Amino acid sequence: MKIEAVIFDIGNVLIEWQPERFYDRVIGPERRTAFFDAIDLHGMNDRVDRGENFPAVVAEVAAANPDWSEEVQMWHDRWIDMAAPAIDASVNTLRALRRAGVPVFALSNFGIETFEIGRDNYPFLEEFDRRYISGHMGVIKPDPQIYRMVEEDCGLSPENLLFTDDRADNIEAARARGWKVHLFEGSDGWADRLMSEGLIAREALV
Repeated sequence: MKIEAVIFDIGNVLIEWQPERFYDRVIGPERRTAFFDAIDLHGMNDRVDRGENFPAVVAEVAAANPDWSEEVQMWHDRWIDMAAPAIDASVNTLRALRRAGVPVFALSNFGIETFEIGRDNYPFLEEFDRRYISGHMGVIKPDPQIYRMVEEDCGLSPENLLFTDDRADNIEAARARGWKVHLFEGSDGWADRLMSEGLIAREALV
């Protein structure tokens, strides 16, 4: 079946998302390990990605963990330092698809407020034909509902969608719905997949 749209995850596909690396740099690896062991920070982030208010969630968790309140608050105050840098080769691939006339969508676990911060810092986040942001949808990957919502909104059959994500569980959930998928392990491999599908030519990436 012909691919009629390419769908990008954002974190670790178009923008590096490495909170542990940020905290290693700021508070040191040993203290960071203790911090992440003490608090379910990724669970906190999932709440934001489901649409809860970003500053309110972080403030609540900081207040509940006074021994770590300063470090928790950094998740809000220095969020953009964790979501950095852009993965330039992937951005180039996105733009090559658009130049080739291929519709390009985003499907990402992202909070309402954090996505606005991202847009302010990464203008290419405005370049998608359609954006499916979990905070606005009220559901996160890999819940099958989020993929169903994408299908219903874009009107395309699952087999006509090609989706890349860096997490295997998100990929498998999409595959179960009949989407074509690519586990993102680097920009070169993703570009090779797109070329093998006849969506872009190598010279388009130069």
